[in-house]
Amino acid sequence: MTGILLTAILSFILYVVLSIILIVKNKIKKKRKITTQHAAFIFALLFIIASIANYFILLPITIPNMVIANLVIAVIGIFLLYGMTQTPGKNKRSGPFEAALGLVVILAVLALPTIFVLGIFTLDNSYESINQNEVEEAKPLSKDDTPISVSPEFARNKTQKSMSVIPNTQFYDLGKLQVQTLENDVVFVGPVEFTSFWKWFRGKETEGYFTISATNVNAQPEFVESKMEYTNSSYFNKNIERVIYGAYPSYIRSGEAQIEVDKNGKPWYVQTLYKPIGITNKPDLQDLKVAIVDPVEGDVKLYATSEAPDFVDGSVSSEMATDVNEYFGKYVHGWLNSIFGKKDVKIPNESGTESSVTPIFDENGDMFYFTDMTSPKENIDSALGYTLINARTGDLTYYNSKKNSGIMDSTGAKEIVDKEFPEKNWKGSMPVLYNIDGNPTWIVNVLDPNGLFKKYAYIKASDSDFVVFGDTARETLEAYRLQLLQDPSNVSSSGETPLQKRSGEVNRVLVTTQNNGQVVQFLLKGDKTIYTITAGKAPLALFLQAGDNVQLEANIRDNGTGIVETISIDGLTE
Repeated sequence: MTGILLTAILSFILYVVLSIILIVKNKIKKKRKITTQHAAFIFALLFIIASIANYFILLPITIPNMVIANLVIAVIGIFLLYGMTQTPGKNKRSGPFEAALGLVVILAVLALPTIFVLGIFTLDNSYESINQNEVEEAKPLSKDDTPISVSPEFARNKTQKSMSVIPNTQFYDLGKLQVQTLENDVVFVGPVEFTSFWKWFRGKETEGYFTISATNVNAQPEFVESKMEYTNSSYFNKNIERVIYGAYPSYIRSGEAQIEVDKNGKPWYVQTLYKPIGITNKPDLQDLKVAIVDPVEGDVKLYATSEAPDFVDGSVSSEMATDVNEYFGKYVHGWLNSIFGKKDVKIPNESGTESSVTPIFDENGDMFYFTDMTSPKENIDSALGYTLINARTGDLTYYNSKKNSGIMDSTGAKEIVDKEFPEKNWKGSMPVLYNIDGNPTWIVNVLDPNGLFKKYAYIKASDSDFVVFGDTARETLEAYRLQLLQDPSNVSSSGETPLQKRSGEVNRVLVTTQNNGQVVQFLLKGDKTIYTITAGKAPLALFLQAGDNVQLEANIRDNGTGIVETISIDGLTE
């Protein structure tokens, strides 16, 4: 309530000043129609109305917000004061009121354009406040990486089917899903929320939250009982947003508060906040905060996002990550360049699963938000690169595609999946770009119209015809890598492991013809590695046969395949 009352008080400064001027001017002219009682009555009436309105709006205390609120209340107050002090049926001069109203108009003409112009110039400051880094190529996947996660649509659909385990199910619905790590597993966490005011009035507190694996499509949701009195769907002073606003009314909220669970299984509501730059509402991205609310007691604490408790994976909200991408891509050379010229401008695609971004986890268990960037030019569907935003610090890393020009963007990858199953109406979801064995690859979830998972799709980002579908992430990855081996344009060392020397007697040989040439694959006795080499690299390899003795150098991969760099065949090359 403190924040609400303080906001209301600050919104009445202009009205109070104008009322005093009118009262003083009235007394000087010895007129009695405008009195202190009139002004006080209107102040009290508007104050009550404004406080009630702000109780629901929760307007942050910032200079632009207070300027606009003062102008609106001053206009309404002056008109009410004029109406109360005029005698019906008589044409009275209203010079003082016209002067007061004119002053408000002048202030509005001066203030509003000033705020707008300052907001434009502050875009540069917001861009410069991004902690950013640029690299030319993504780190390749290792055998321990999980290529993709279960899509939120599938997780939500599956969890909603399990709502019947909750007592008084009719009171509740599933809240916003938040991905995080619990006991080294990547899971979605979804709070149980009230469906309406009357359900909250009857229930008072929710029953707990659900968890479901974000990496295993066969996993089932689990319900964890944990009573919560302060929630997003509670009303009045039990509402999470109102609790945070009451404690920190001068901060601007980013996105909706979401659930994160600590190591003891206790849920906490987490909300990203920021202070604006100067007299604008533009964020200072180097000074992001996170409010953490105890849903049982209602206690709230504020932290720098990077200093939040260890159990918080996403102290930077997906909504804030979307804003960071917007500033990074559009305002690289300022606002004017984003409108005219558009030099180096990059537009974030909107293929993400949460506010146009997709959360992913690296091999260390750290969460990032992924977004690919495309050209502002129309009808261009190639990706300029992609960003990863650290979900705890807000730091942005941009991976440009200079080494891999001409790769498709996420929209194009989804469209490939959409066109593959038109009769079933299956759609692509959650495209993420990975570097697999040196090849930029889109990995896409395939979902049916009900949001149920059907397949994984691995799409070579530089070739829309190179697509591999599979039922599991590991199976599809291995099939995709095998397909890469059989494509002559891909049979080369990606350099992720040192070359190894091997020798032995050839046991099996397979020669395949591709569009760009011929590929030789063979096995050595006592060695299960599948060796691959192109005829262009070693023409005599086409005459390889069982029983030949060979010496070779190859890049041996963890999936049981080897890319041969050099080969010596007894009797042919010697």
